[in-house]
Amino acid sequence: MSMEIISFLLDFILHVDKHLEAFVQSYGLWVYALLFLIIFVETGLVVMPFLPGDSLLFVVGALCGAGLMSYPLAVSVLLVAAVLGDQCNYSIGRYFGPKVFKWENSRLFNKAAFDRSHNFYERYGGITIIVARFMPFLRTFAPFVAGVAAMSRGKFSLYNMVGALLWVLGICTAGYFLGSIPWVKVNLDKIIWAMILIPGLVVIFGAWKGHKTSA
Repeated sequence: MSMEIISFLLDFILHVDKHLEAFVQSYGLWVYALLFLIIFVETGLVVMPFLPGDSLLFVVGALCGAGLMSYPLAVSVLLVAAVLGDQCNYSIGRYFGPKVFKWENSRLFNKAAFDRSHNFYERYGGITIIVARFMPFLRTFAPFVAGVAAMSRGKFSLYNMVGALLWVLGICTAGYFLGSIPWVKVNLDKIIWAMILIPGLVVIFGAWKGHKTSA
Protein backbone atom coordinates (compact mmCIF):
# COMPACT_ATOMS: atom_id res chain seq x y z
CA MET A 1 0.00 0.00 0.00
CA SER A 2 1.53 3.29 -1.12
CA MET A 3 2.06 6.23 1.22
CA GLU A 4 -0.48 8.29 -0.76
CA ILE A 5 -3.22 5.72 -0.13
CA ILE A 6 -2.29 5.43 3.55
CA SER A 7 -2.31 9.21 3.91
CA PHE A 8 -5.72 9.45 2.23
CA LEU A 9 -7.20 6.70 4.43
CA LEU A 10 -5.92 8.36 7.59
CA ASP A 11 -7.32 11.71 6.51
CA PHE A 12 -10.65 10.11 5.60
CA ILE A 13 -10.90 8.30 8.96
CA LEU A 14 -10.02 11.39 11.01
CA HIS A 15 -12.13 13.82 8.94
CA VAL A 16 -14.91 11.50 7.84
CA ASP A 17 -17.50 14.22 8.44
CA LYS A 18 -15.97 16.61 5.88
CA HIS A 19 -15.27 13.92 3.29
CA LEU A 20 -18.73 12.39 3.57
CA GLU A 21 -20.52 15.74 3.33
CA ALA A 22 -18.46 16.65 0.26
CA PHE A 23 -19.27 13.29 -1.30
CA VAL A 24 -23.02 13.81 -0.70
CA GLN A 25 -22.90 17.24 -2.32
CA SER A 26 -20.93 15.96 -5.32
CA TYR A 27 -22.45 12.54 -5.97
CA GLY A 28 -25.84 12.49 -4.25
CA LEU A 29 -27.38 9.03 -3.95
CA TRP A 30 -24.06 7.31 -4.68
CA VAL A 31 -23.17 8.02 -1.06
CA TYR A 32 -25.34 5.07 -0.02
CA ALA A 33 -23.28 2.74 -2.19
CA LEU A 34 -20.12 4.14 -0.61
CA LEU A 35 -21.53 3.58 2.89
CA PHE A 36 -22.47 0.01 2.05
CA LEU A 37 -18.98 -0.67 0.69
CA ILE A 38 -17.17 0.79 3.72
CA ILE A 39 -19.22 -1.03 6.36
CA PHE A 40 -19.29 -4.30 4.41
CA VAL A 41 -15.52 -4.29 3.90
CA GLU A 42 -14.78 -3.25 7.51
CA THR A 43 -16.96 -5.98 8.98
CA GLY A 44 -16.56 -8.56 6.23
CA LEU A 45 -12.83 -8.67 5.50
CA VAL A 46 -10.55 -9.50 8.40
CA VAL A 47 -7.69 -7.55 6.77
CA MET A 48 -9.60 -4.22 6.89
CA PRO A 49 -10.22 -3.49 10.61
CA PHE A 50 -8.98 0.11 10.38
CA LEU A 51 -11.84 1.54 8.32
CA PRO A 52 -14.19 3.95 10.15
CA GLY A 53 -17.14 2.35 11.92
CA ASP A 54 -18.62 4.12 14.95
CA SER A 55 -17.54 7.57 13.80
CA LEU A 56 -18.94 6.94 10.30
CA LEU A 57 -22.33 5.92 11.72
CA PHE A 58 -22.45 8.98 13.96
CA VAL A 59 -21.62 11.32 11.08
CA VAL A 60 -24.22 9.65 8.85
CA GLY A 61 -26.82 10.22 11.56
CA ALA A 62 -25.76 13.87 11.86
CA LEU A 63 -26.02 14.38 8.09
CA CYS A 64 -29.49 12.80 8.16
CA GLY A 65 -30.47 15.16 10.96
CA ALA A 66 -29.27 18.08 8.86
CA GLY A 67 -31.46 16.96 5.96
CA LEU A 68 -28.57 16.02 3.67
CA MET A 69 -29.37 12.30 3.69
CA SER A 70 -32.41 10.06 4.20
CA TYR A 71 -32.37 8.47 7.67
CA PRO A 72 -34.53 5.42 6.76
CA LEU A 73 -32.52 4.70 3.60
CA ALA A 74 -29.13 5.22 5.28
CA VAL A 75 -30.01 3.00 8.24
CA SER A 76 -31.41 0.28 5.96
CA VAL A 77 -28.27 0.27 3.79
CA LEU A 78 -25.97 0.23 6.81
CA LEU A 79 -27.92 -2.59 8.48
CA VAL A 80 -27.75 -4.77 5.38
CA ALA A 81 -24.01 -4.06 5.01
CA ALA A 82 -23.31 -4.81 8.68
CA VAL A 83 -25.23 -8.11 8.67
CA LEU A 84 -23.83 -9.32 5.34
CA GLY A 85 -20.30 -8.23 6.31
CA ASP A 86 -20.30 -10.31 9.49
CA GLN A 87 -21.83 -13.26 7.65
CA CYS A 88 -19.09 -13.04 5.02
CA ASN A 89 -16.38 -12.83 7.69
CA TYR A 90 -17.85 -15.79 9.57
CA SER A 91 -17.98 -17.83 6.35
CA ILE A 92 -14.35 -16.99 5.56
CA GLY A 93 -13.30 -18.17 9.03
CA ARG A 94 -15.45 -21.29 8.77
CA TYR A 95 -14.02 -22.15 5.34
CA PHE A 96 -10.36 -21.28 5.79
CA GLY A 97 -9.91 -22.26 9.45
CA PRO A 98 -9.61 -26.00 8.79
CA LYS A 99 -7.50 -25.42 5.69
CA VAL A 100 -4.99 -23.19 7.52
CA PHE A 101 -4.59 -25.49 10.48
CA LYS A 102 -4.93 -28.74 8.51
CA TRP A 103 -6.68 -30.00 11.64
CA GLU A 104 -5.04 -32.97 13.37
CA ASN A 105 -2.41 -33.32 10.64
CA SER A 106 -0.73 -30.02 11.46
CA ARG A 107 1.48 -28.95 14.34
CA LEU A 108 -0.29 -25.59 14.18
CA PHE A 109 -3.55 -27.19 15.22
CA ASN A 110 -4.23 -27.65 18.90
CA LYS A 111 -7.32 -29.82 19.33
CA ALA A 112 -7.76 -28.84 22.99
CA ALA A 113 -7.49 -25.14 22.17
CA PHE A 114 -9.99 -25.52 19.33
CA ASP A 115 -12.43 -27.33 21.60
CA ARG A 116 -12.14 -24.57 24.21
CA SER A 117 -12.73 -21.90 21.56
CA HIS A 118 -15.70 -23.78 20.15
CA ASN A 119 -17.23 -24.26 23.61
CA PHE A 120 -16.63 -20.59 24.47
CA TYR A 121 -18.38 -19.36 21.34
CA GLU A 122 -21.25 -21.77 21.83
CA ARG A 123 -21.75 -20.51 25.40
CA TYR A 124 -20.72 -16.84 25.22
CA GLY A 125 -20.44 -16.18 21.51
CA GLY A 126 -23.71 -14.31 21.37
CA ILE A 127 -22.74 -11.56 23.78
CA THR A 128 -19.24 -11.51 22.26
CA ILE A 129 -20.63 -10.85 18.77
CA ILE A 130 -22.95 -8.11 20.07
CA VAL A 131 -20.41 -6.28 22.27
CA ALA A 132 -17.69 -6.55 19.60
CA ARG A 133 -19.86 -4.42 17.30
CA PHE A 134 -18.95 -1.40 19.42
CA MET A 135 -15.22 -2.18 19.59
CA PRO A 136 -12.85 -1.21 16.75
CA PHE A 137 -10.82 -4.17 15.47
CA LEU A 138 -12.80 -6.62 17.62
CA ARG A 139 -15.89 -6.19 15.43
CA THR A 140 -13.76 -7.27 12.45
CA PHE A 141 -12.07 -10.23 14.13
CA ALA A 142 -14.94 -11.60 16.27
CA PRO A 143 -17.04 -13.03 13.41
CA PHE A 144 -13.93 -14.49 11.76
CA VAL A 145 -12.91 -16.22 15.00
CA ALA A 146 -16.50 -17.41 15.47
CA GLY A 147 -16.23 -19.10 12.07
CA VAL A 148 -12.85 -20.65 12.84
CA ALA A 149 -14.22 -21.90 16.18
CA ALA A 150 -17.18 -23.46 14.32
CA MET A 151 -19.88 -21.57 16.22
CA SER A 152 -23.23 -22.79 14.90
CA ARG A 153 -24.38 -20.62 11.99
CA GLY A 154 -27.93 -20.27 13.29
CA LYS A 155 -26.79 -18.93 16.64
CA PHE A 156 -24.23 -16.65 15.00
CA SER A 157 -26.80 -15.28 12.55
CA LEU A 158 -29.25 -14.42 15.32
CA TYR A 159 -26.73 -12.45 17.38
CA ASN A 160 -25.23 -10.94 14.25
CA MET A 161 -28.60 -9.34 13.42
CA VAL A 162 -29.20 -8.23 17.02
CA GLY A 163 -25.72 -6.68 17.23
CA ALA A 164 -26.13 -4.92 13.88
CA LEU A 165 -29.48 -3.43 14.93
CA LEU A 166 -28.12 -2.12 18.23
CA TRP A 167 -24.94 -0.79 16.61
CA VAL A 168 -26.39 0.90 13.53
CA LEU A 169 -29.61 2.20 15.06
CA GLY A 170 -27.98 3.25 18.32
CA ILE A 171 -25.10 5.27 16.89
CA CYS A 172 -26.94 6.66 13.85
CA THR A 173 -29.81 7.81 16.04
CA ALA A 174 -27.38 9.42 18.48
CA GLY A 175 -25.82 11.31 15.57
CA TYR A 176 -29.26 12.27 14.25
CA PHE A 177 -30.32 13.94 17.49
CA LEU A 178 -26.96 15.14 18.82
CA GLY A 179 -25.24 16.14 15.58
CA SER A 180 -27.12 19.44 15.31
CA ILE A 181 -26.11 20.62 18.80
CA PRO A 182 -23.70 23.57 18.36
CA TRP A 183 -21.13 22.20 20.82
CA VAL A 184 -21.14 18.82 19.04
CA LYS A 185 -20.73 20.46 15.62
CA VAL A 186 -17.80 22.57 16.82
CA ASN A 187 -16.09 19.63 18.52
CA LEU A 188 -16.99 16.89 16.05
CA ASP A 189 -13.34 16.23 15.22
CA LYS A 190 -12.60 15.61 18.91
CA ILE A 191 -15.65 13.37 19.20
CA ILE A 192 -14.39 11.32 16.24
CA TRP A 193 -10.99 10.98 17.91
CA ALA A 194 -12.69 9.88 21.14
CA MET A 195 -14.81 7.29 19.31
CA ILE A 196 -11.63 5.85 17.81
CA LEU A 197 -9.30 6.01 20.80
CA ILE A 198 -11.48 5.19 23.81
CA PRO A 199 -12.80 1.81 22.57
CA GLY A 200 -9.31 1.01 21.28
CA LEU A 201 -7.78 1.69 24.68
CA VAL A 202 -10.43 -0.48 26.32
CA VAL A 203 -9.50 -3.35 23.99
CA ILE A 204 -5.77 -2.89 24.66
CA PHE A 205 -6.33 -2.74 28.43
CA GLY A 206 -8.50 -5.86 28.30
CA ALA A 207 -5.86 -7.73 26.32
CA TRP A 208 -3.10 -6.60 28.71
CA LYS A 209 -5.15 -7.58 31.77
CA GLY A 210 -5.95 -10.96 30.27
CA HIS A 211 -2.29 -11.57 29.46
CA LYS A 212 -1.26 -10.53 32.98
CA THR A 213 -3.85 -12.83 34.54
CA SER A 214 -2.74 -15.80 32.47
CA ALA A 215 0.98 -15.15 33.10
